[in-house]
Amino acid sequence: QVQLVESGGGLVQAGGSLRLSCAASGAISFNAMGWFRQAPGKQRELVAAITTGGRTNYVDSVKGRFTISRDNAKNTVYLQMNTLKSEDTAVYYCTRLGSSDWGQGTQVTVSS
Repeated sequence: QVQLVESGGGLVQAGGSLRLSCAASGAISFNAMGWFRQAPGKQRELVAAITTGGRTNYVDSVKGRFTISRDNAKNTVYLQMNTLKSEDTAVYYCTRLGSSDWGQGTQVTVSS
């Protein structure tokens, strides 16, 4: 099991940017990683994913605005979020895809 710790959330105005980080307690180079989010009253949804080879995939609502990346040497995954909208407000979680390893989440609030 790998411990995951997210950071970088906060309050930002619409149109602003945030960069989330997910630090893992162990090696993640052999794992696909993902960022999920859960807004109040909604189901958790996969926002972005990155394979071990660096291929990325995004939910349609964030394409062109969010970028997922990884630094295997630092056991860290990032989510760069630009042009934020009020509908991006949620708790953001990272995970090793296919595992039960989840972080505690970081709150992102976008004010309109």
